[in-house]
Amino acid sequence: MITAGIDIGSITAKAALIKDGRLLATFLQFTGYNAEKAGRAVLECVLEQTGIERNNVDFVVSTGYGRKSVDSADKDITEITCHGAGAHFINPETRFVIDVGGQDSKVIRIDASGKVLDFAMNDKCAAGTGRFLEVMARAMEADLDDFGKLSAKADNPAGISSICTVFAESEVISLISKGETRENMIAGIHESVASRISAMAGRVGVTEPVMMTGGVARNEGVVRALEKKLGVRIQVSGHAQLNGAIGAALLAARMKKVS
Repeated sequence: MITAGIDIGSITAKAALIKDGRLLATFLQFTGYNAEKAGRAVLECVLEQTGIERNNVDFVVSTGYGRKSVDSADKDITEITCHGAGAHFINPETRFVIDVGGQDSKVIRIDASGKVLDFAMNDKCAAGTGRFLEVMARAMEADLDDFGKLSAKADNPAGISSICTVFAESEVISLISKGETRENMIAGIHESVASRISAMAGRVGVTEPVMMTGGVARNEGVVRALEKKLGVRIQVSGHAQLNGAIGAALLAARMKKVS
């Protein structure tokens, strides 16, 4: 059986292809302004990698911010369920998932089968998300990809007290004018993100092992800050940004079997 998962996020669109429980291929690109077009493009690209024709794909599940826009999907499923399934596939021992994407952040407690037991989500404010980090990077004229390494050089993380992205940006601008180092400001930003997410995690109840997924998982500074806040070790797989699409493809296989 061949199934596909398509995850349309606010910043990136991802696709994963699975055959009989084995991950065959993945693809990622920027979503752009047209989520429907992005969904078609990532599916076409992941099929092209394997040489598999679209009519040989048994079932397609879409997830993410733009999941309703994917016209090629047989079913759409919430990203919370898909991230739980994806994390379990990557490491069956995982019991807690922290997913930080461009527009929202989620904490998810799962059982031994990858089923969601409880979750909390920040979806009404950009603070604690990838978008928040992008805004901060622009304010400091820094490359977001360098944030993790730069924060490791901090000697005294700056305090960023505002939970609102707009006000936090004003705080950063004020710190710049006072001569604060970029490294200390970035470390402070990472601690601010970690504080937001750890508060959500506390409401759900952290159970180890913990895995972080989503694009922000690539930022080692945020991962370190979260580990310090939560007092746990956090796993980050090479498929962190593709986790939702992988979970969607796995759930597609389950749905096809019972249909």
